[in-house]
Amino acid sequence: MNSSRMTRGSVRNSPPRDVRLSLLVALTSQAATQAQRAAESLTTEGLKYALPRRNDSENLEEALMTVPDLETIPYRVISKKQGYQIREVESYLIAETDMPGTTGFDFMSSGQAFNTLADYIFGKNKGRETMEMTTPVITRRNEPKSQKMEMTTPVFTQKASSTGSWRMSFLLPSKFDEENIPIPENSSVKIRRVPSKLVAVTAFPGYVTDDLVKRKERELRQALQRDGQVRVKDSIQPDIAQYNPPFTPPFMRRNELSLEVEYI
Repeated sequence: MNSSRMTRGSVRNSPPRDVRLSLLVALTSQAATQAQRAAESLTTEGLKYALPRRNDSENLEEALMTVPDLETIPYRVISKKQGYQIREVESYLIAETDMPGTTGFDFMSSGQAFNTLADYIFGKNKGRETMEMTTPVITRRNEPKSQKMEMTTPVFTQKASSTGSWRMSFLLPSKFDEENIPIPENSSVKIRRVPSKLVAVTAFPGYVTDDLVKRKERELRQALQRDGQVRVKDSIQPDIAQYNPPFTPPFMRRNELSLEVEYI
């Protein structure tokens, strides 16, 4: 008898068909709205890559290069020379990680480092915080290390090969500083502040390769030897900045090689 009452009570208390239908429509509408917002957000972020920001062009080649409309390294142009600029770069914060292998631009090593840093900025950190995308991606050779080989006497010191390991860096949004930056979960990701500096910068299009970097570095160093106002600092390695996503055509890609300099 109690069982019969419970059954009749359950039926009596269940919502009518039209109420259930209204609830289903409301839930479907809410899901659609959330999906639309997610799609709009994704489209907005994608358009920042697709719609280039205007930049000062020195020639037709540079005019064809594009820079995504994303936050980038803060700097002020001090002077423009034939084929390069002297810039005063403000201090900025980066997330960096070492790259495997002895080249900075092969698919495997660069892809692995990029994914490690991307995981960090997209939420693989202690605060599970997703950060806004920035540009460029910076690649640099690690400083050659000295290797000591103890023999009877004396102690010999020998420089490691200049084609040693490389390091990749992401610029972090300027709203963060050392006090509020999310801590990486991956111990291979390091947070570092790059101090303000004076740099000479040359821009070039195309896909970056080791041979291209060597040629551009050699050309910039030769030009700076003739500069008369600045010189390259001792033991400085070049920074290679890549501004564009992989799908950008080669002639539209903007890359920059920079060397830290000082006034003579």
